[in-house]
Amino acid sequence: MKRRFFSGLLLSAISLVSLAQVSNTLSPYSQYGLGVLSDQSTGFNRGMNGLSIGLRNGKMVNVQNPASYSAVDSLTMIFDVGVSGHITSFKEGGRRVNAKTANFDYAVAALRLLPKVGLSFGVVPYSNIGYNYYDADYNASTVTTLNGSYYNERHEGDGGFSQAYVGIGWEVMKGLSIGFNASYFWGKYTRTVMVYNSDSYVNTLTKTYSTSVKSYKLDLGVQYQKELDKDNVVTMGATFGLGHGLSGDAKLVTTNLDNVNATSYVTSDSVPNAFKLPYSFGVGATLLHKNRLTVGVDYNFQKWANIDYPVQTNNVTSDHKLGYQMVGSQLLDRHKVTLGTDWIPNPMGRGYFGHVHYRFGMSYATPYYNVGDVKGPREFSLSAGFGIPLVNTWNNRSTLNISAQWVNRSADNLITENSFRINIGLTFNERWFAKWKVD
Repeated sequence: MKRRFFSGLLLSAISLVSLAQVSNTLSPYSQYGLGVLSDQSTGFNRGMNGLSIGLRNGKMVNVQNPASYSAVDSLTMIFDVGVSGHITSFKEGGRRVNAKTANFDYAVAALRLLPKVGLSFGVVPYSNIGYNYYDADYNASTVTTLNGSYYNERHEGDGGFSQAYVGIGWEVMKGLSIGFNASYFWGKYTRTVMVYNSDSYVNTLTKTYSTSVKSYKLDLGVQYQKELDKDNVVTMGATFGLGHGLSGDAKLVTTNLDNVNATSYVTSDSVPNAFKLPYSFGVGATLLHKNRLTVGVDYNFQKWANIDYPVQTNNVTSDHKLGYQMVGSQLLDRHKVTLGTDWIPNPMGRGYFGHVHYRFGMSYATPYYNVGDVKGPREFSLSAGFGIPLVNTWNNRSTLNISAQWVNRSADNLITENSFRINIGLTFNERWFAKWKVD
């Protein structure tokens, strides 16, 4: 059983790595910054809309605060995999378009490494890029035709960034735990803008932006748990992410196609070490009442505003090309607040439904990028879900986590997105290290 289980873990992790760059978004907003950011939550806290910093549960893998790994008991091996499906409605003016997508999201595991020390490892997404749309306009007249022509811009992009991590959580003294996640951070994207005209005498211009990144990521966490009385336990937590430069170069290839002579002119430019991860900080707290009701709040901050971003400007460089260079004021500091709750009707009872987890959550986040001269979309989301115990003759610790989430992204005079997501996570909680006795 252990060999089959570990083989499944390894196969799933390898599969996820191979699929990590398959985007699970179709949002046009993913063309900005590093794409649409993932909250890096797993199945059990997606029903709480990603609440995590103050959550401490030895039966689940809480990737967002590595200090929580020390809660895993000495008999347990946890393996968690998750998938999601999305239906998104895009609205601009009086026009509305619907899109669907699905993805294999994450694979994580945790176990007790030493007394008071827990180990976790896995693969989780950082951001996603994926879009395909076009702008169209009508020119009343051109040099070559008196009847005018249609002017079109087609925008396409795909890619994303992921992290494979190993983390340690250590309870250094009663109630106080610290931890870290050390990640291999990698990803790539390709973004294309094609400008063409229905007038065959007008050249077709194509700009292709691309990068490939291989670097590291380091996140730290701390938790302090205190029993207030026999019915109430409070857990406070904090997380810290180290901001640093990434190794990827920003590349731009411009192709100008002469439709009359069927010839093309290609130029290229690049900006070395163009991308950075921001400094980040988070604080949170949860209250556990009678081992049944958990309520909590998180606040997360990401310092994007002091990071420059590669942009093609109208400034002419020394080699007489339009400048592709680092520009400030493209990114914004991001703030996010999350509220969540988990309720178990009767965890000590014998009835099956008394052991089901009922979860709810909501969050609000500010944008981390500008769209032209205006701020990007604000994000508001609501979630609800269930944690359904899987019971059989040898295991009643595994859980099927199902949740639904509604996400609204909106900004003044920009596209409004409404997404409905279904998240499914399967948490295998195995008593690998129990010693069995035969009487």
